[in-house]
Amino acid sequence: MKIFITGGTGFVGSYLTKGLARMGHEVSVLTRSVRPGGDLHEGVSFVEGDPRKPGPWQARVGEHDAVINLAGASIFTLWTEKARRAIIDSRVDSTRNLVDSLASAPKGIHLLSASAVGYYGGREDDVILDESSFPGDDFLARVGGRWEAEAGRAREYGARVVLCRFGIVLGADGGALAKMAPAFKYCVGSPLGGGRQWFPWIHQQDLLNIMIFLLEHPHISGPVNCTAPSPVRNEEMSKILAQVLHRPLFMPSVPGFVLRTILGEFGDVLLKGQRAVPGRLLDEGFRFQFPTFKEALVDLLG
Repeated sequence: MKIFITGGTGFVGSYLTKGLARMGHEVSVLTRSVRPGGDLHEGVSFVEGDPRKPGPWQARVGEHDAVINLAGASIFTLWTEKARRAIIDSRVDSTRNLVDSLASAPKGIHLLSASAVGYYGGREDDVILDESSFPGDDFLARVGGRWEAEAGRAREYGARVVLCRFGIVLGADGGALAKMAPAFKYCVGSPLGGGRQWFPWIHQQDLLNIMIFLLEHPHISGPVNCTAPSPVRNEEMSKILAQVLHRPLFMPSVPGFVLRTILGEFGDVLLKGQRAVPGRLLDEGFRFQFPTFKEALVDLLG
Protein backbone atom coordinates (compact mmCIF):
# COMPACT_ATOMS: atom_id res chain seq x y z
CA MET A 1 0.00 0.00 0.00
CA LYS A 2 0.92 3.64 -0.41
CA ILE A 3 0.40 5.24 3.00
CA PHE A 4 0.38 8.95 3.93
CA ILE A 5 1.21 9.73 7.57
CA THR A 6 0.85 12.92 9.59
CA GLY A 7 2.80 13.01 12.86
CA GLY A 8 5.14 10.41 11.40
CA THR A 9 8.33 11.81 12.98
CA GLY A 10 7.14 11.72 16.60
CA PHE A 11 7.63 8.96 19.16
CA VAL A 12 4.68 6.85 17.98
CA GLY A 13 4.77 7.91 14.36
CA SER A 14 8.43 7.12 13.71
CA TYR A 15 7.99 3.59 15.06
CA LEU A 16 4.91 2.98 12.92
CA THR A 17 6.57 4.53 9.86
CA LYS A 18 9.64 2.32 10.07
CA GLY A 19 7.55 -0.77 10.78
CA LEU A 20 5.24 -0.21 7.81
CA ALA A 21 8.22 0.46 5.52
CA ARG A 22 9.94 -2.74 6.65
CA MET A 23 6.84 -4.63 5.56
CA GLY A 24 7.16 -3.23 2.06
CA HIS A 25 4.64 -0.38 2.19
CA GLU A 26 5.48 2.94 0.54
CA VAL A 27 5.19 5.58 3.27
CA SER A 28 5.00 9.35 2.76
CA VAL A 29 5.57 11.38 5.94
CA LEU A 30 4.24 14.93 6.18
CA THR A 31 6.82 17.14 7.89
CA ARG A 32 7.23 20.87 8.32
CA SER A 33 10.83 20.72 7.08
CA VAL A 34 12.37 18.02 4.91
CA ARG A 35 15.61 16.88 6.49
CA PRO A 36 18.75 16.55 4.38
CA GLY A 37 19.64 12.99 3.56
CA GLY A 38 16.16 11.88 2.62
CA ASP A 39 14.49 8.90 4.18
CA LEU A 40 13.97 7.53 7.65
CA HIS A 41 14.09 4.07 6.10
CA GLU A 42 14.04 2.54 2.66
CA GLY A 43 10.53 3.03 1.31
CA VAL A 44 9.94 6.25 3.30
CA SER A 45 9.78 9.68 1.68
CA PHE A 46 8.94 13.14 3.00
CA VAL A 47 6.28 15.62 1.94
CA GLU A 48 6.93 19.15 3.16
CA GLY A 49 4.01 20.95 4.77
CA ASP A 50 2.33 21.95 8.02
CA PRO A 51 -0.87 19.95 8.67
CA ARG A 52 -2.25 22.86 10.71
CA LYS A 53 -2.35 24.98 7.55
CA PRO A 54 -3.76 24.35 4.07
CA GLY A 55 -1.05 24.02 1.45
CA PRO A 56 0.33 22.20 -1.59
CA TRP A 57 0.82 19.09 0.53
CA GLN A 58 -2.95 18.47 0.40
CA ALA A 59 -2.77 17.60 -3.30
CA ARG A 60 -0.47 14.69 -2.45
CA VAL A 61 -2.86 12.93 -0.07
CA GLY A 62 -5.08 11.52 -2.82
CA GLU A 63 -2.10 9.71 -4.37
CA HIS A 64 -2.22 7.19 -1.52
CA ASP A 65 -4.32 4.17 -0.62
CA ALA A 66 -4.44 4.94 3.09
CA VAL A 67 -3.87 7.80 5.51
CA ILE A 68 -2.74 7.47 9.13
CA ASN A 69 -3.39 10.69 11.04
CA LEU A 70 -1.24 11.02 14.17
CA ALA A 71 -0.67 14.78 14.37
CA GLY A 72 -1.12 16.32 17.83
CA ALA A 73 0.84 18.21 20.46
CA SER A 74 1.78 16.34 23.62
CA ILE A 75 -0.66 16.49 26.54
CA PHE A 76 2.13 15.76 29.03
CA THR A 77 2.71 19.34 30.08
CA LEU A 78 1.29 22.02 32.35
CA TRP A 79 -2.04 23.01 30.82
CA THR A 80 -1.60 26.74 30.44
CA GLU A 81 -4.04 28.53 28.15
CA LYS A 82 -1.39 28.43 25.41
CA ALA A 83 -0.83 24.69 25.91
CA ARG A 84 -4.57 23.99 25.82
CA ARG A 85 -4.88 25.86 22.54
CA ALA A 86 -1.95 23.90 21.08
CA ILE A 87 -3.50 20.58 22.19
CA ILE A 88 -6.80 21.48 20.52
CA ASP A 89 -5.54 23.18 17.36
CA SER A 90 -2.82 20.62 16.60
CA ARG A 91 -5.51 17.93 16.48
CA VAL A 92 -8.65 19.61 15.22
CA ASP A 93 -7.11 21.96 12.62
CA SER A 94 -4.71 19.31 11.31
CA THR A 95 -7.49 16.77 10.92
CA ARG A 96 -9.78 19.33 9.28
CA ASN A 97 -7.13 20.19 6.67
CA LEU A 98 -6.35 16.53 6.09
CA VAL A 99 -10.01 15.65 5.56
CA ASP A 100 -10.52 18.65 3.28
CA SER A 101 -7.79 17.23 1.04
CA LEU A 102 -9.93 14.12 0.48
CA ALA A 103 -12.63 16.13 -1.32
CA SER A 104 -10.69 15.77 -4.58
CA ALA A 105 -9.20 12.34 -3.82
CA PRO A 106 -10.44 9.04 -5.26
CA LYS A 107 -13.15 7.41 -3.17
CA GLY A 108 -12.29 4.45 -1.00
CA ILE A 109 -9.21 5.82 0.81
CA HIS A 110 -8.67 4.29 4.26
CA LEU A 111 -8.37 6.91 7.03
CA LEU A 112 -7.02 5.62 10.34
CA SER A 113 -7.26 8.68 12.56
CA ALA A 114 -5.75 8.75 16.03
CA SER A 115 -7.87 9.58 19.02
CA ALA A 116 -7.40 8.53 22.64
CA VAL A 117 -9.16 6.72 25.45
CA GLY A 118 -9.32 10.16 27.07
CA TYR A 119 -12.50 10.38 24.96
CA TYR A 120 -14.23 8.51 27.80
CA GLY A 121 -13.14 11.08 30.38
CA GLY A 122 -11.31 10.51 33.63
CA ARG A 123 -13.02 7.70 35.53
CA GLU A 124 -12.51 6.76 39.15
CA ASP A 125 -14.77 3.72 38.97
CA ASP A 126 -14.36 0.16 37.71
CA VAL A 127 -16.71 0.47 34.75
CA ILE A 128 -15.29 -1.40 31.76
CA LEU A 129 -15.17 0.92 28.78
CA ASP A 130 -15.51 -0.48 25.29
CA GLU A 131 -16.26 1.32 22.04
CA SER A 132 -19.97 1.59 22.87
CA SER A 133 -19.35 3.55 26.09
CA PHE A 134 -20.46 7.16 26.41
CA PRO A 135 -17.91 10.00 26.16
CA GLY A 136 -16.77 11.99 29.16
CA ASP A 137 -17.07 15.73 29.74
CA ASP A 138 -13.62 16.89 30.85
CA PHE A 139 -11.07 18.75 28.73
CA LEU A 140 -9.50 15.73 27.03
CA ALA A 141 -12.89 14.13 26.40
CA ARG A 142 -14.11 17.28 24.67
CA VAL A 143 -10.92 17.48 22.61
CA GLY A 144 -11.39 13.83 21.64
CA GLY A 145 -14.96 14.44 20.58
CA ARG A 146 -14.01 17.36 18.32
CA TRP A 147 -11.02 15.44 16.94
CA GLU A 148 -13.16 12.45 16.01
CA ALA A 149 -15.91 14.61 14.56
CA GLU A 150 -13.43 16.21 12.14
CA ALA A 151 -12.13 12.79 11.09
CA GLY A 152 -15.66 11.51 10.63
CA ARG A 153 -16.33 14.12 7.94
CA ALA A 154 -14.12 12.05 5.62
CA ARG A 155 -17.06 9.69 5.12
CA GLU A 156 -18.71 12.45 3.09
CA TYR A 157 -15.90 12.03 0.53
CA GLY A 158 -16.22 8.27 0.33
CA ALA A 159 -13.42 7.41 2.76
CA ARG A 160 -13.53 4.54 5.20
CA VAL A 161 -12.87 6.02 8.66
CA VAL A 162 -11.45 4.22 11.70
CA LEU A 163 -11.19 6.22 14.94
CA CYS A 164 -8.22 4.71 16.77
CA ARG A 165 -8.54 5.44 20.48
CA PHE A 166 -5.01 4.93 21.78
CA GLY A 167 -4.08 3.94 25.29
CA ILE A 168 -0.71 5.10 26.66
CA VAL A 169 1.85 3.81 24.17
CA LEU A 170 4.82 2.02 25.75
CA GLY A 171 8.12 2.04 23.87
CA ALA A 172 11.79 1.54 24.62
CA ASP A 173 12.97 4.90 23.30
CA GLY A 174 10.57 7.52 24.53
CA GLY A 175 7.02 8.18 25.58
CA ALA A 176 5.52 7.60 29.02
CA LEU A 177 7.82 4.70 29.92
CA ALA A 178 10.91 6.85 29.43
CA LYS A 179 9.42 9.35 31.89
CA MET A 180 8.43 6.73 34.48
CA ALA A 181 11.33 4.27 34.47
CA PRO A 182 14.19 6.50 35.77
CA ALA A 183 12.45 7.16 39.09
CA PHE A 184 12.00 3.42 39.64
CA LYS A 185 15.58 2.67 38.58
CA TYR A 186 16.79 5.03 41.34
CA CYS A 187 14.34 3.55 43.86
CA VAL A 188 12.26 6.70 44.21
CA GLY A 189 9.28 5.60 42.13
CA SER A 190 5.91 5.25 43.81
CA PRO A 191 2.18 5.01 43.11
CA LEU A 192 0.26 8.22 42.46
CA GLY A 193 -2.61 9.26 44.70
CA GLY A 194 -4.65 6.31 45.92
CA GLY A 195 -3.09 4.05 43.28
CA ARG A 196 -6.42 2.55 42.25
CA GLN A 197 -6.82 4.53 39.03
CA TRP A 198 -6.72 2.45 35.86
CA PHE A 199 -3.85 2.69 33.39
CA PRO A 200 -4.85 1.76 29.82
CA TRP A 201 -1.72 0.98 27.80
CA ILE A 202 -0.46 -0.59 24.58
CA HIS A 203 2.96 -1.93 23.55
CA GLN A 204 4.28 -0.10 20.48
CA GLN A 205 4.64 -3.37 18.56
CA ASP A 206 1.03 -4.29 19.21
CA LEU A 207 -0.01 -0.81 18.07
CA LEU A 208 1.87 -1.36 14.81
CA ASN A 209 0.22 -4.78 14.47
CA ILE A 210 -3.19 -3.17 15.06
CA MET A 211 -2.61 -0.60 12.30
CA ILE A 212 -1.69 -3.40 9.89
CA PHE A 213 -4.70 -5.46 11.01
CA LEU A 214 -7.03 -2.53 10.40
CA LEU A 215 -5.57 -1.91 6.95
CA GLU A 216 -6.07 -5.57 6.09
CA HIS A 217 -9.66 -5.70 7.38
CA PRO A 218 -11.51 -2.96 5.50
CA HIS A 219 -14.91 -3.92 6.91
CA ILE A 220 -13.88 -2.45 10.29
CA SER A 221 -14.82 1.20 10.71
CA GLY A 222 -15.78 3.62 13.46
CA PRO A 223 -14.19 3.66 16.93
CA VAL A 224 -11.61 1.04 17.89
CA ASN A 225 -9.91 0.98 21.30
CA CYS A 226 -6.19 0.49 20.64
CA THR A 227 -5.32 -0.74 24.11
CA ALA A 228 -4.02 -3.97 25.61
CA PRO A 229 -6.71 -6.34 26.92
CA SER A 230 -5.43 -6.06 30.50
CA PRO A 231 -5.36 -2.49 31.86
CA VAL A 232 -3.69 -2.24 35.27
CA ARG A 233 -4.24 -0.07 38.29
CA ASN A 234 -1.54 2.49 39.04
CA GLU A 235 -0.46 0.67 42.21
CA GLU A 236 -0.10 -2.66 40.37
CA MET A 237 1.71 -0.90 37.52
CA SER A 238 4.23 0.52 39.99
CA LYS A 239 4.85 -2.89 41.58
CA ILE A 240 5.40 -4.57 38.21
CA LEU A 241 7.71 -1.80 36.98
CA ALA A 242 9.83 -2.06 40.13
CA GLN A 243 9.90 -5.86 39.85
CA VAL A 244 11.02 -5.87 36.21
CA LEU A 245 13.76 -3.34 37.02
CA HIS A 246 14.81 -5.43 40.06
CA ARG A 247 14.32 -2.52 42.42
CA PRO A 248 12.49 -2.26 45.74
CA LEU A 249 9.28 -0.27 45.98
CA PHE A 250 9.18 1.42 49.35
CA MET A 251 8.44 5.10 48.72
CA PRO A 252 5.00 6.30 49.89
CA SER A 253 2.39 7.27 47.34
CA VAL A 254 2.52 10.81 46.00
CA PRO A 255 -0.54 12.57 47.46
CA GLY A 256 -3.09 13.70 44.94
CA PHE A 257 -3.10 17.30 46.20
CA VAL A 258 0.65 17.53 45.54
CA LEU A 259 0.19 16.46 41.91
CA ARG A 260 -2.68 18.91 41.47
CA THR A 261 -0.65 21.72 43.04
CA ILE A 262 2.33 21.09 40.74
CA LEU A 263 0.55 20.08 37.54
CA GLY A 264 -2.81 21.80 37.82
CA GLU A 265 -5.64 20.18 35.88
CA PHE A 266 -3.24 17.82 34.13
CA GLY A 267 -2.68 16.21 37.54
CA ASP A 268 -6.20 14.81 37.30
CA VAL A 269 -5.16 12.86 34.20
CA LEU A 270 -2.65 10.99 36.37
CA LEU A 271 -5.10 10.53 39.24
CA LYS A 272 -7.99 9.27 37.14
CA GLY A 273 -7.91 6.75 34.35
CA GLN A 274 -10.05 4.58 32.13
CA ARG A 275 -10.59 0.85 32.34
CA ALA A 276 -10.66 0.73 28.55
CA VAL A 277 -10.62 -2.61 26.74
CA PRO A 278 -10.21 -3.44 23.01
CA GLY A 279 -13.65 -4.96 22.56
CA ARG A 280 -13.84 -4.69 18.78
CA LEU A 281 -10.31 -5.98 18.17
CA LEU A 282 -10.96 -9.02 20.35
CA ASP A 283 -14.28 -9.65 18.61
CA GLU A 284 -12.50 -9.52 15.25
CA GLY A 285 -9.91 -12.07 16.37
CA PHE A 286 -6.89 -9.80 16.78
CA ARG A 287 -4.15 -11.49 18.82
CA PHE A 288 -1.94 -9.40 21.06
CA GLN A 289 1.77 -10.13 21.16
CA PHE A 290 2.04 -8.47 24.58
CA PRO A 291 -1.31 -8.89 26.35
CA THR A 292 -0.06 -8.24 29.91
CA PHE A 293 1.80 -5.29 31.38
CA LYS A 294 4.61 -7.46 32.70
CA GLU A 295 5.20 -9.09 29.30
CA ALA A 296 5.39 -5.64 27.73
CA LEU A 297 7.89 -4.33 30.30
CA VAL A 298 10.10 -7.41 30.11
CA ASP A 299 10.33 -6.92 26.35
CA LEU A 300 11.00 -3.18 26.55
CA LEU A 301 13.19 -3.03 29.66
CA GLY A 302 14.47 -6.55 30.21
